[in-house]
Amino acid sequence: MVSGETRTVLTNLTIVDSVAEPIDDGAIMITNERISFVGGRSELEAVPIADARVLDLDGAYVTPGLINLHTHFSLALPGTVGDGVRSLNPYDLALWMAHGARRTLQCGVTTVRCVAERDHADFALRRAIRAGYLEGPSIYTAGRALICTGGHGFEGSDTLQCDGPDEFRRGVRSQVSAGADLIKVMISGGIAGEHEAIATKQLSYEELAAVLETAHNWGRKVTAHAGPAEAIAEAVELGLDCVEHGYQLTPEVAQLMAERQVSYVPTLIVTRCQEFFAEIGVPAWMAERSLSAGPRHRESYQMALAAGVDCLLGSDMPPFWPIDGTNATVREMEHMSDGGLSPIETLRAATIGPARWLGIDEKVGSLSVGKVADLVVLKRDPRESISAYRTLRNVIHEGRMVSAPEVW
Repeated sequence: MVSGETRTVLTNLTIVDSVAEPIDDGAIMITNERISFVGGRSELEAVPIADARVLDLDGAYVTPGLINLHTHFSLALPGTVGDGVRSLNPYDLALWMAHGARRTLQCGVTTVRCVAERDHADFALRRAIRAGYLEGPSIYTAGRALICTGGHGFEGSDTLQCDGPDEFRRGVRSQVSAGADLIKVMISGGIAGEHEAIATKQLSYEELAAVLETAHNWGRKVTAHAGPAEAIAEAVELGLDCVEHGYQLTPEVAQLMAERQVSYVPTLIVTRCQEFFAEIGVPAWMAERSLSAGPRHRESYQMALAAGVDCLLGSDMPPFWPIDGTNATVREMEHMSDGGLSPIETLRAATIGPARWLGIDEKVGSLSVGKVADLVVLKRDPRESISAYRTLRNVIHEGRMVSAPEVW
């Protein structure tokens, strides 16, 4: 063993990955933070494992860590809980977000894409996690989302109000200069805006074109909060990279998205989460708008599947939030599966698919030698039902055991 190396061998497990054939009676070796062996347990005989810690997983199932592409650690929806978040000073907000990041990782989500956070606290959170000061998932973030004056989310410090092409160009550049990995733009109304409708178009053609051109010139992808088909079609024609929500797609727009290779993060849970809304005390108008949009939202998702659109995991709700006997991330995966994806297709939408969108698929998203050791250990087989993620047993992030039951 090279000086300074730490090696852990996991044995007596089934490896389940969306990009390779499953391996029964498998083994995985982790050297520091990387995967150094993946294969059958019998093949370990040819691998030097002296001085390695060997852990018997007793027939568990191991998959790549989950990647949630629509997260908000500083979410402050209308209502009592949201009022509490809005009242936090910068120090309290940072601690609130750090607590959420830790809980997210414990749910098996090893990478997140933040798509609008308050006061640029997401950049501090990302730095702290990377430095090892905090326990949390790997973070890729958009910083503050770009909106028009009075646009969706204008009440909070997680958005930046702009008007006209020049201001939107400046808005993109301001987020890039702060360290944004991507750009988020609100092009329509949504569920949480009292003085708008889901179908309210909020950006002009020229403003949206300015966002996309500027972001792409700086090497950043753009994702859009979007509800109505008309606004989505215009954005796709201009070069949009991803659609969030897409409450009111049409078959024609879904086909256009597939042709232009535009990804779709449906966030199905946000229109079927009555328990969550009751818990955080949202106003009646918001709960009604959300739940009444549910059937059309599901139809839009199924249109996207039928057209072959790249559908990817994102919860919008805090990834760790308890709901329906599990957490928001797993519940979203169940909705995606119930809506038409097979369990293995849902696994792809939660692992290698998001990794490819983020451009980090050479690093994470599947279980292969050389990749970062982001792993989830389950008691049940996720090939039979995606609800196997309700039986989460352990999480490994960057080669480190996050949870510590008796097996460790």
